[in-house]
Amino acid sequence: MGAVIRKVVTVVEETRIEAGRDVSPPTRRAAAIAVIENPFAGKYVEDLAPLIAIGEELGDLLTKKAVAALGIDGSKAQSYGKAAAVGENGELEHAAAILHPKMGTPVRKVLSKGAALIPSSKKRGAMGTTLDIPLGHKDAAFVRSHFDGMEVQINDAPRANEIMVAVAVTDSGRPLARVGGLTVNEIKGEDGLR
Repeated sequence: MGAVIRKVVTVVEETRIEAGRDVSPPTRRAAAIAVIENPFAGKYVEDLAPLIAIGEELGDLLTKKAVAALGIDGSKAQSYGKAAAVGENGELEHAAAILHPKMGTPVRKVLSKGAALIPSSKKRGAMGTTLDIPLGHKDAAFVRSHFDGMEVQINDAPRANEIMVAVAVTDSGRPLARVGGLTVNEIKGEDGLR
């Protein structure tokens, strides 16, 4: 069973000025969001393997769309994150099944690496709910300049029997980051932390 996708939305955010200062080059982040049918809405199902497979499918599709929206090669992406919101007839476990067991492998493949955990969030909500996608550096969790988030919303999703699933990527950290910590140039990328 593959994902039954009602719509895909891609959002690109480019920050050119922050705190009255030019950001050069601009910081950019993109999110690709799929609105899918929840095959288990309204009923308890023990085996969530079909949702796990859908997570793998969407990891590839959404990461490719987000990278394409930034107009970069996947290896040039710096941060990533994922999130899902189930409609009112879904369980948080449905979102977890999509996001966790297998979604990460295709995301990392598109990005040519990804030693760090992919930050994630899940929630239940009605149409128009805001999805907060946490972001962190793809190869080193201790890079504070890349602790961030991206907020997305689709006015008609998720419906009661749907799941809204998102992958976000960036080509940089926060604009004008200056809270110290490990820098991008210091990353070793061996353990996902440093």
